[in-house]
Formats: sequence, C-alpha cells, structure tokens
Amino acid sequence: MAATAIVSVDGPVLAVSDLTIPLPSRADRRHAVENVSFQVDKGETVCLLGESGSGKSMIASAIMGLLPSGLRPSVGSIKLEGHELVGLSQNALRPLRGPSMAMVFQEPMTALNPVVTCGEQIDEMLRQHVRMSPKARYRTITEMMARVHLPDPDRLYRSYPHQLSGGQRQRIVIAIALVLKPVLLICDEPTTALDVTTQAEVLKLIRELQAENGTAVLFITHDIGVVADIADRVVVLRLGQMVESGRKDDVLMRPHHPYTRSLIAAVPPLIPKVRPGRPIAAALLSATEISKSFVRGHWPARKTSIAAVKEVSLSVGAGETVGIVGESGSGKSTFARCVARLAEPSGGTIIVNSRNVTHLQNRQLVPARRDVQLIFQDPYRSLNPRQTVGASIVEGPLNFGVSISAAWQRAEELMKLVRLQPDALRRYPNEFSGGQRQRIAIARALACEPRLIVADEPVSALDVSVQAQILELLEDIQARTGVGILFITHDLRVASQLCDRIVVMRQGQVVEQGATADVFGSPKDDYTRQLIQAAPGQGFAFPGQGSGFGGETSPK
Repeated sequence: MAATAIVSVDGPVLAVSDLTIPLPSRADRRHAVENVSFQVDKGETVCLLGESGSGKSMIASAIMGLLPSGLRPSVGSIKLEGHELVGLSQNALRPLRGPSMAMVFQEPMTALNPVVTCGEQIDEMLRQHVRMSPKARYRTITEMMARVHLPDPDRLYRSYPHQLSGGQRQRIVIAIALVLKPVLLICDEPTTALDVTTQAEVLKLIRELQAENGTAVLFITHDIGVVADIADRVVVLRLGQMVESGRKDDVLMRPHHPYTRSLIAAVPPLIPKVRPGRPIAAALLSATEISKSFVRGHWPARKTSIAAVKEVSLSVGAGETVGIVGESGSGKSTFARCVARLAEPSGGTIIVNSRNVTHLQNRQLVPARRDVQLIFQDPYRSLNPRQTVGASIVEGPLNFGVSISAAWQRAEELMKLVRLQPDALRRYPNEFSGGQRQRIAIARALACEPRLIVADEPVSALDVSVQAQILELLEDIQARTGVGILFITHDLRVASQLCDRIVVMRQGQVVEQGATADVFGSPKDDYTRQLIQAAPGQGFAFPGQGSGFGGETSPK
C-alpha cells in the first residue's frame, strides 16, 4: 500500500500542550510529566534537556503512542500538524509511524531484532508503507546506509545486529527512522553510542534532512555540547516539570533557573585537568602485543579472517586511569573483552595483578574474576531483566564467599553513592531510566571491590551532572583503594578530565598514546587532531563551566 501521512496544515509540526502523565502509586513521584508545553516548527530543532528520569523519553513515547502499559496522559494535548494524537488507537497510529513521524531510540541493541538482518529491518519499513519493487527497495536501503556513513552497505545489509559495533547499530536505527523522510523526527539520545567524528556526521545528516524536507526535529539529549551544536530552541526538564525554555543562546548563555545553571556548570572542559604527579606503581594490567581476529564466512571457500585488534600494548598501574578513545569499530571494546578474558586473544600476553591470564580456562579464571570487573556500555543488556537490581548487585560478592547480610549492606551503600535510593534494590531494570540503569551497572561492578575496572562507555547514558558525580566517585574510590581503571570512551571531554594517559586507536591499531595533557594539547597524529576538532560544542563558551571534576585545568 502507499504511504499514509497526515495532510499538512498551517502552524507548528508538533504542539504539546499541558501534557501530564501520572505514575503508579508505588513510584517515587506522582507524575512522570506534569503540565509540559512546547512546540516544534517546520525545519526547527528543539532539544529536551535534563537529567535521567526527568521525563524526556516519556514525552517522546507519548508522542509516538508507545507509553508503557498502564500509563497514559491524564491531561493535555499532542497535535501533529494540527491533528490530535492523544486518544488514538494503535491501529490509527500505526500508519503514521514512518511516513509522518519516526523515532531513533536510545539503546540500539534493544531497538533492533537480533534474529533479522539489518537490511531486512530497514526493508520492513518500506514494505509496510510504500509500493516499490524489491530491487528499488534494496537500492534505497543501501543508499540510506551510505548516507549514515556505514561502511560496505552490501555486506551490512546481510549482517545481524550482534555483528556490528555499538555505533554501527545506532546508525542502522537512524537509517530506519530516516528512510521515509518523516515530517517529525524524534531523536532519543541518538548519538549516545557514537564517537565524536561519527556523531558530527550524524548531526550533519539530520541538518541536511531538515534543509531538504523541512523536517521538524525533537532532539532528546544529556550532552550540552550537542545541544550547542544542533538546537534552535531548548526545553529544560527537571523531575517531569519544565523549568526553562527559550532560544538556544538565551538558555545556554543566559540561563535563568538555578537548575539550568548547574547543568551547564557541570560540562567538563576539553582542556585536560592538571593531575597531581604520582609515583610509578606496579602494573595491575600489562597487555603486550594483543591481537584478536574473527573468522567470517563459511568453510572452505568463503572463510576469511578479520583482524579486530592488531598488536596493541598498554599497561595500567595501581591508582591510574588509562583512557582508550577512537571511532566505533576501532577495536576498543574488543581489546577490553580480551583484557577481561571474555574473549580469548589470538596473540599476545595479558598479565593481571602479576598473574598470566592469557590462556587460562574458565575454572582457572575464577580466582582472577574478582580482580577485574566490567562496566558495560549497554546497561539494559548487562542486567538480568528477571532479577531485581539488588539480586544482580549482590550476586558477585555472594559467589566469592561474602555473607548475604554484608553483601546487602554493601549494595545499599553503593546505591546511595550512585544517587539512587536503597529501596530501589527491590525493583527490576525495566523500572528505571537508561541513566539510572547505568548507575546500577556501576554499583554492581564496584560491589566486588576489584583491583582493576574495565569501563566500556560507563557514563555514556548519563547527563552531565550525574556524570560528574559518577566520575568523582570513581576518582574517590581510586584514591582510597588504588584501583586501576581502563576507561573506554568516545567523550573526549570526559577523557580529558579523568584519564592520566590516553591511547588512541584506529582500525584495531594504536596510532598515538601518552600523557593526557600531551595527547590533547599537542596531538602528533592527524587522526587524533580530527577527533579533537569533532568534539561537540567546541565553538560555544559555556558560562560558569566547571574546571573539571574538582581540579584545576591546564592553561591554554
């Protein structure tokens, strides 16, 4: 059938008026969203900004008609090109999703079907809404993949989500949303999993789509640098209520509300923080010439070996934080999995806490598991949806012989440290926002009191204020325990403030490494310079911006 879309009328593309969404009685507040009003005009980008749990994603779900079971607006109106959406049935909403409005979700792995190829998932959108031949659909899909800067579209068309990096999966989700050129595009943290260069390309792509079609964009993000780059207007939310709104320059440069000022002040500068000199400590991690290859294809004719990591060497000392930065697909996470022995390296040597763990089998690895704990990139996938978060946090200590009372006491302390209430231990992962789930994942990693933490994008889902607190927490734990941290991130601002040393990876290889101040202050490799130049919000001088996480910054 042909695409079904709302007939355009004069006025804003999206108008939200007095929207109120009540929460169940057992929730921590009465309303997810309370009396929120804003509009998005044709060709305009409006950013919803606020902490995790502030109601940003709930507003997006209400617009798309995707609120969780039992939740619905009690008051208010949502109009798309003048047509009321509140109260429409799912059958009435279904033909609008795609041609008229589309959404890019925060967590791409949960948004994609793991047993359907990426190309077929984009094709499903076309089959449902337009009349095209299979050949024309294939051409449209591969062109869309190329537009979102996915390499080798023909191969990725046949690939499954688990075969792609986190950033590549996010770009597949963006391609699904953009393929029908909707009049309203809702982006819920669309660049969370992307490195800075890909992030810049995606933001440029969204602006190109606006220029071509006058698309209205509702952009949800916790990254104020992204807001500075893409927004026309900003709506600031706190605990479900709108505390400030206006033109971008007015809100970011002349904020009126104390909450807005606190968010802006928490943005870490790109200038590396001056860190106190530390004596050289014994290496907790020594990885020497680590390589990892994957076999792709079928025996015998099409079997090929893909090198994801190529002879990478680095060390992490006690009390030291070493950051790994680079584009998605550069081998950062694969290297981290080898270090934690979740993947067996194809070559090289891994020494953890003076123990060679390179080729230990599962039973031999058990004593070493407590020394190395991981914070994964996607908290929803790493937490068991059938267990309470308390059960997930205490599981590790219980496996290593800690009493149940001591484990629960430790879990309650950690929940307070990551800004969650201890009674939340009895709730399930789906009852938390994305940022709250990430904090729970961090608490779980700390529960075993490890010697080395491998943190794979541990603050990517967090707003800047909570991000600053989590990073302060990691630094405080480092100071008290001497834990070493291998910190993988695409956020150069975070890396500049937290890391003692930086390792830059590209296509599985190290292209540059050294002290953070040296790498960011005087990068030697062209690729490193490209990463720094692509960091969002570079041309925006945030008023009252903090000087990092409690320290001084180096001079320009």
